[in-house]
Amino acid sequence: MHIDLSGKRVIVTGASRGIGLAIARAFAAEGARVAICARTAEDVEATGRELAGQAQAVIARVVDVTDSAGVKAFVEEVAASWGGVDVLVNNAGQGRGGNLDTLTPEQILEHANILQMGHFRFVQAVVPHMRRQRWGRIVEINALAGAIPTPDGIPSVINRAACLALSKSLGMSLARDNILVNSLNMGWVDTGQWDRHYREVGPGVSREEFDRMVLKVVPLGRFGKPEDVAGMALFLASDYAGFISAASIDIAGGLQGQIAYYPTLKREFTEMVRERNAGDSAA
Repeated sequence: MHIDLSGKRVIVTGASRGIGLAIARAFAAEGARVAICARTAEDVEATGRELAGQAQAVIARVVDVTDSAGVKAFVEEVAASWGGVDVLVNNAGQGRGGNLDTLTPEQILEHANILQMGHFRFVQAVVPHMRRQRWGRIVEINALAGAIPTPDGIPSVINRAACLALSKSLGMSLARDNILVNSLNMGWVDTGQWDRHYREVGPGVSREEFDRMVLKVVPLGRFGKPEDVAGMALFLASDYAGFISAASIDIAGGLQGQIAYYPTLKREFTEMVRERNAGDSAA
């Protein structure tokens, strides 16, 4: 099977690193025209220079997804330069932790403005162009925690759930215009954040020991890679996925309800390390 995306006009948000960068690279390697955006000028410009070696054309801009006018201006620039937009990959937005005792309502709303409304702003900006050509593909990058709630990380749980609901709703309402919308729900895809989680455990434990603890709940037994996501994004943007809309696809190595056990597992593991370190100090 050969996925031909040469010449497709693709927008990838949050494309300067991690999953967004891997997806932008994948479309570029297939000869698409790739427009990328992120918040940091230096990173966006560096990514644009990299992609220029493979993509048919590249547009790289600094865009804040909370700025409706800025989002619309970016999409209009892409459409005017290339005569339309074929594919949107809504990737921008990170997870956020916190629980009932540590969060304020304003913090949850701030996260919602980046995640839920950031995705909504881009869809609203690209759909008129896709409707005119009666062809479009929208890939929503979401998280498994939106489909299977966890007992911690309230902002991510509720805002990702809203993004999933939005994706399904749009996948139904836009299908009549031949605009297909689908969601990819990330499990534990390692984009560097697990280095931070490892440091939070504290000294006295190897990275290998930490990884064994984390991956106990992942049936496939490894972290996902950004490239694991990019392949599915390419497929959903292709004609091979022409009868798929409003789908919710987990990119999680078989991880399902086990995700709910991780916060408890991490706390127990961290406490075990503290006790072990205390014992070593006493000796």
